Amino acid sequence: MTVFDRGDVDIDFGDRAQALDIMPHIVASIIRDGKITKHNTGVYFHAVPTDPVTGFCSLDYEIANQRGMFKIDLLNVSVYTLVRDEEHLLSLMNKPIDWKIFENAEFVSKLFHLGNHSELVVKLKPMSIEEIAMTLAIIRPGKKHLQTRCQLRGFDSIANEIWHHDGTGYEFKKSHAHGYAMLVYVHANVLLEQSNLSGELFS
Repeated sequence: MTVFDRGDVDIDFGDRAQALDIMPHIVASIIRDGKITKHNTGVYFHAVPTDPVTGFCSLDYEIANQRGMFKIDLLNVSVYTLVRDEEHLLSLMNKPIDWKIFENAEFVSKLFHLGNHSELVVKLKPMSIEEIAMTLAIIRPGKKHLQTRCQLRGFDSIANEIWHHDGTGYEFKKSHAHGYAMLVYVHANVLLEQSNLSGELFS
């Protein structure tokens, strides 16, 4: 049997329910031991076989992928509820930031994805989107072993390994890490904007 790799597409929403209310879709399924359950985030926007009782796809999402069906994951990301519109989002993405705010544990503790790792972030002192992405990657189990080296020798010391997938544990894909790094940057800027604070207050 030919196995197709349909990729891994995630789309983030402030409220995914609002999007799904206006877009016809079929919910993806997880089928284990003959029991069908709803996939937490995956949906299909094209015709797929459906279970007559649940209305979900009648194939497990992994089998559906092998048969050429294209699942898209729609994720709730509350940060986007703080963004007014596209213009506001672009301004937050392009607004310069004082990177010293990432040395303030109290501030970092409020940030998307990094909040529970504020002590590590303060030690690493990321100073670019790339370094935020690498920070997001090394808090995942598969790359956790690189944390100490990064603390002692900096981000350059792990650059050749951080995106190499060796299957030893859950890892962040480079594309996902960079996307979420930009969202962390946006979140930092929107929090500063809301608080009328400047980076100098965190120096």
